[in-house]
Amino acid sequence: MLVVMQPNASSADIDRVCEEITRQGFKPLPLPGEVRTAIGLLGDDAKVDWSYIEGLPGVSSVLIVQKPFRQASREWKPETTIVEIAPGVRFGGTDVPVVAGPCSVESEQQILAAARQVKAAGGSALRGGAFKPRSSPYAFQGLGKQGLELLALARAETGLAIVTEAMDERGADMVAEYADCIQIGARNMQNYSLLRHVGTLRKPVLLKRGMAATINDLLLSAEYILAEGNPNVILCERGVRTFDSATRNLFDLTAVPVVQKLSHLPIVADPSHGTGLRDKVTPMARAAVAAGADGILVEMHPTPDRALSDGAQSLYPDQFGELVKQLRTIAAAIGRSVTEMA
Repeated sequence: MLVVMQPNASSADIDRVCEEITRQGFKPLPLPGEVRTAIGLLGDDAKVDWSYIEGLPGVSSVLIVQKPFRQASREWKPETTIVEIAPGVRFGGTDVPVVAGPCSVESEQQILAAARQVKAAGGSALRGGAFKPRSSPYAFQGLGKQGLELLALARAETGLAIVTEAMDERGADMVAEYADCIQIGARNMQNYSLLRHVGTLRKPVLLKRGMAATINDLLLSAEYILAEGNPNVILCERGVRTFDSATRNLFDLTAVPVVQKLSHLPIVADPSHGTGLRDKVTPMARAAVAAGADGILVEMHPTPDRALSDGAQSLYPDQFGELVKQLRTIAAAIGRSVTEMA
């Protein structure tokens, strides 16, 4: 349920509504807007005496939110949420940040070289896995805490924001200490205990769509984070599995406008995992920006042929540089701009 206040409602009117919601045994969540304040109600609103609340001073109307993902829905918040993961790196506005880097942090030399190349080409954040969930238990699993320390070193040298994945609650605490944004990977999209935990950390979260998840599933997973009081959630389309083996996954571009209609949360696109093929990454990244994606997440490695993971889908540095140039042109054509860092 959402209580919409009148534009001239006083702070006393808002407090009175919050008190009544609390008296009825529920938790109020004030949502100040540019023109008026709305007050969300967390809990089973079927038991709320909304007719009484509607008659309180300063109340304009009471709306019943129909979507199961309440706080993630545009019914709850009509204007798009802007999530800032570091100064100047914002998702959800007119800027389109480009997040790039290797699949895995492999060494100090590798991640520093990648960071320098990302910055030189015009990227605004560095991605790289310190913890790697791999299909095979014998594949490279990442450097763990050492990888996080190397990412922090790369940030100190280049000024790039850091986005990296957490696989469990203990790892999430470590990632929150070192990184600017916690990534929840496709395999953990429905790890609800992990989602609740990162919700309590108040750190920006990039939530990837599961490889067999519907958009409704994705938004309900985001709801777990929002319900813990963390409003800084960025969604990510990274492809879903189908019967077709022409590409690693089916990159669902329609997810971008569909999510933007249903939810106020920003959504970025990951064409690297979405296709799994280097020569398909650039055209699909271009298409994603044209479709309105709020950012691009792409894998780039200084030497993809020697990468310990996902080398086949990682761009070479010169390919990444050319991609950023093309994205600037496309973003400008639709009234947006690729984020530029000083």
